[in-house]
Amino acid sequence: MREVIPIKNLPNLITLTRIIAACCLLLTTPFSIPFFTLYFVCGLSDVLDGYLARKRQLTSTLGQILDSCADLIFISFVLLLCLPVLKLWWGLILWIFAIAAIRLLSLTVGYIRYHHCAFLHTYANKATGLSLFFFPVLFTFWDQGRVTSIICALATVAALEELVINLTSKTLRRDRPSIFSK
Repeated sequence: MREVIPIKNLPNLITLTRIIAACCLLLTTPFSIPFFTLYFVCGLSDVLDGYLARKRQLTSTLGQILDSCADLIFISFVLLLCLPVLKLWWGLILWIFAIAAIRLLSLTVGYIRYHHCAFLHTYANKATGLSLFFFPVLFTFWDQGRVTSIICALATVAALEELVINLTSKTLRRDRPSIFSK
């Protein structure tokens, strides 16, 4: 009997599900039940695709790039939806745009140096992604400004680390854990 979806493509299919769910977020009201349902589908798919790829040794360059693009789409759409309804100090909004600019600079440097998309999966990037994932839940319990400041501080460290790695590494290693690892 022939498999409908080859197991080797399953992690990428799960990642594509995250992209579709992230796009569907645009059809919801921020912080509504449909928003949180799609939001958690995106989060679950992010954990599941990576776990499955590593566990079954199905990791690939395409999968890493697709995963990073899915994360970028998801976070961009969440920010697009949530920033207008959050009452954040303008300085925090500028900080968010500065982090995005550092990330864009890092990707540009990586592309110029390696001729490839240079999203990195560092521990700091993973911690930032995790904190961003919990942001909508956290801000309902804590002060929005304080939560945003903590996440921005973590995201700034991650973005700067990625930029330094892309500036100084001789080869592209997307799964490099940190600036301190070889």
